[in-house]
Amino acid sequence: MAMAIEKLRIDKYLWAIRVFKTRSIATEACKAGKVKMGGLSLKPAHIVKVGEQYAIQKDQQKKIIQVLDLLDKRVDATKAAAYFQDLTPPELDPKFISVFNAPVLKRDRGTGRPTKRDRREIDDLQDSWD
Repeated sequence: MAMAIEKLRIDKYLWAIRVFKTRSIATEACKAGKVKMGGLSLKPAHIVKVGEQYAIQKDQQKKIIQVLDLLDKRVDATKAAAYFQDLTPPELDPKFISVFNAPVLKRDRGTGRPTKRDRREIDDLQDSWD
């Protein structure tokens, strides 16, 4: 917000607002068709404009963001949050999805209480879902 940026590539913008860890990962995501605007895949050199909305898929996570301002240098997460608005509906949030898709743990009847080893395996399994 200090100085006006006229042209900014989408890969650099997504890296600066901390959607992707490195700029090269952001570039690869664009090339792979993981960054879209209006259903159309964007090239890494797409020029970002204030007000545009982007649909981004990162691993299993889907995110919809709207550009509020341009940022070309990577800053900490709290400052970066001022440059975009997250429009992702709650049903696409992985935390929301995991609650409904988590497998139900069920033990066979008559097997008794879990042993210490069983308990550790159950805890490890539950930690892997988080």
